[in-house]
Amino acid sequence: MSVRVSRMAGTIVAGLILFAPSGNAQSASDLAKASQNPVANMTSFPLQFNFNSAGGLQSRTALLLNVQPVMPLDINKQWLLVARTVVPYLNVPLPFETRQTGIADIQEQLYFTPKKSGRFIWGAGPIASIPTATVDVARTGQWALGPTAVGLVDIDRWVVGLLANNLWRIAGVDHGEQINQLTMQPFINFNIPQGWAITTSPLITADWSAPEGQRWTVPIGIGLSKVTTIGRQPVNVSMQYYHNVEHPDAAAANQFRFQFTLLFPIARR
Repeated sequence: MSVRVSRMAGTIVAGLILFAPSGNAQSASDLAKASQNPVANMTSFPLQFNFNSAGGLQSRTALLLNVQPVMPLDINKQWLLVARTVVPYLNVPLPFETRQTGIADIQEQLYFTPKKSGRFIWGAGPIASIPTATVDVARTGQWALGPTAVGLVDIDRWVVGLLANNLWRIAGVDHGEQINQLTMQPFINFNIPQGWAITTSPLITADWSAPEGQRWTVPIGIGLSKVTTIGRQPVNVSMQYYHNVEHPDAAAANQFRFQFTLLFPIARR
């Protein structure tokens, strides 16, 4: 159970609203569309709150907060490296009306992507999971490594794509359930005027080390996002709801996701 919780915490790339517009005078609609590119050239600071309930949690609620700073780094005139760190903070219910609170395993994701591309945009690189968990319910004691990639198309008002990765244990604790998890996140965004977008980005996972019938988590849902400003600071706010049509017995059936992201557009020189 602790391995599965940690992996879900670490791999939630969820709410795939990573942001990177360029320019200093973009409209809200332009900024909203640019923000839906996971490998765009801009620093951002997302805070993603996931409230999970029902299913194996019954009437209880679990919180997963993902702190996900994103930083693009210039390699040369042709290539960009987008570094994304995922720091998961958990508050989960336990038996006898108790709870555990702390950090799960931290992930580092690196995407190499061309600086110039057409309608099809892509990025690929390594993903690593570091055994940093501070609570027993999330502790794996394992280092894990694997490939990660994203591809998307930008057509008129639509931004549609898929992010996928798989992690395997490479070191650390070698007994019990070993890390071997697939994550896929399709994302569909339909942009409407004034920075609004109708969006869905379900996080589909498969824990290959779990028994048959307990491996897949498959959510369906939808939400809204809005690009606006607080003072002079551009931000993206997103709210989404998902229901897990397939999930392990102990996992939640419902998820409400709220994401608040500070955007730092690159000014033209």
